[in-house]
Amino acid sequence: MSEENIQLSDESSSEEMFEHYKFIADPGQEVLRIDKFLLDRMPNTSRNKIQIAAKNGNIVVNGDKVKQNYKIKPNDEVSIVLPYPVRELELIPQDIPIVIAYEDEELIVVNKEANMVVHPGYGNYTGTLVNALVHHFDNLPTKHQDHFGRPGLVHRLDKHTTGLLVIAKTENALTNLAKQFFDRTTERRYWALVWGDVQEDGTVTGHVGRSLKNRKVMTVFPEGDYGKHAVTHFKVLKRYGYVTLVECKLETGRTHQIRVHMKYIGHPLFNDLEYGGDSILKGTTNSKYKKFIQNCFDLLSGQALHAKTLGFQHPSSKEMVRLTSELPDGFQGVIDKWEKYTGG
Repeated sequence: MSEENIQLSDESSSEEMFEHYKFIADPGQEVLRIDKFLLDRMPNTSRNKIQIAAKNGNIVVNGDKVKQNYKIKPNDEVSIVLPYPVRELELIPQDIPIVIAYEDEELIVVNKEANMVVHPGYGNYTGTLVNALVHHFDNLPTKHQDHFGRPGLVHRLDKHTTGLLVIAKTENALTNLAKQFFDRTTERRYWALVWGDVQEDGTVTGHVGRSLKNRKVMTVFPEGDYGKHAVTHFKVLKRYGYVTLVECKLETGRTHQIRVHMKYIGHPLFNDLEYGGDSILKGTTNSKYKKFIQNCFDLLSGQALHAKTLGFQHPSSKEMVRLTSELPDGFQGVIDKWEKYTGG
């Protein structure tokens, strides 16, 4: 039996948080239920998780979705998508205000504020969005029977990125959403203010991986010999001469993808502390302009990037959920300043 374990994303290195496993049954494979077949090869996964995955179409054999009672045959090619295993951290409930854009028994969509880390980790065990959600879940008047007690993350936003983020409340919703993100059927549109005069709409394609010089940031590897496949589509919303407001549509969800892709094509995000956008890259050298830019920077805690639109299929009703959010005050304030500076 050959095995390929492709970890597409994890909570330390990507916005998306799911795993993709691929197995090929031996030529002499005995006839066996697929849930038993997978359980034997994935000792850290429960039968319940596998059954939920099958229910949601996350198990594919030879290109077709199968149920948990499918019988494995020799040479079958099996793949399964699962939510990334939750790190065993004690989650401390904290009464931190959150802006809820949508909520039902199975999931919640929040409008994340700037300067908020999504998940506890080294150096950030408290004060995160997950801490706030644990408190929120604990204080709900009623809970879904399948509620599993902790927020289920399938994607993330950077600390300084604002906007819409969906979190599962149940194992079924978590598994279903993980498959949607893996299949790239979700809709994610971001607004970004970038340095430079972007002349036309376009697409950036280039593998994204950790920089070989600085492991704290990502970089683009155009030849594809390192990193993970990444595609960002962008279109111009408004030009201000020295900066441009663009809308970015994610086809993939790699760590810092929009930030590193826009830098790669010569348009770093405005006030991006890690990718060189926090200094004057375009414009004049007079003191009035420098003061204007500094006043804009002061309105932002980091890069001018906002998750504006989020769309996905509801795990139970199968209806499309599509939400949009307004720019936060800081980002909007910067746009207002550029409008005034350029005379609209």
